[in-house]
Amino acid sequence: MATKEEIAKGLLSIKAVFLKPDDPFTWASGIKSPIYCDNRLVLSYPEVRTLIEHAIAEKVKELYPEAEALEGTSTAGIAHAAIAADILGLPMGYVRGSAKDHGRKNQIEGRLEKGEKVVVIEDLISTGGSVLDCVNPLREAGADVLGIISIFTYGMQKGIDRLKEANIENTSLCDLDTLVKLAVQENYIKPEDEARLLKFRDNPSDESWRN
Repeated sequence: MATKEEIAKGLLSIKAVFLKPDDPFTWASGIKSPIYCDNRLVLSYPEVRTLIEHAIAEKVKELYPEAEALEGTSTAGIAHAAIAADILGLPMGYVRGSAKDHGRKNQIEGRLEKGEKVVVIEDLISTGGSVLDCVNPLREAGADVLGIISIFTYGMQKGIDRLKEANIENTSLCDLDTLVKLAVQENYIKPEDEARLLKFRDNPSDESWRN
């Protein structure tokens, strides 16, 4: 099974993760961030894609051998759920952020039976809001949501608290701590930037890390 370090190396090699502590990104909330993660780029690089999709499949087999289907988060988790489900030979569906206002007005796409044991596949966990927008409708529809497997997590306390409150466990293939440590070793960032990135993670609304 791929290690967190191997996943981090793959993400950095294809520039799916941008680290810019001296020229931060601005989130929709207005928060300045020294990191931007775009796991959609994984799909464009077959070698890294194969590494990650097989790692997702292996985690499902290891942690949730009783899983009967994978459910992707819309939109970033859909392709990863589809590929991993194909590897595992399992059904797959996905959950929209909200129900459609036309047609059958579905929020959950694909067949889902009440009591079906499912694992949610997400690309990125930050504050946990988007993945819970997937977990909650599945539970309301009668699914037994076993857990979440994500590609990357920032490890933000707000996200940890939200998932705990919702009584759902997330397992990520890679995390911020592993990634920044490797980024220093591979000269993507300066050694002193590691502490700045972790300080941002610990309190995103406190911009003292910029100094």
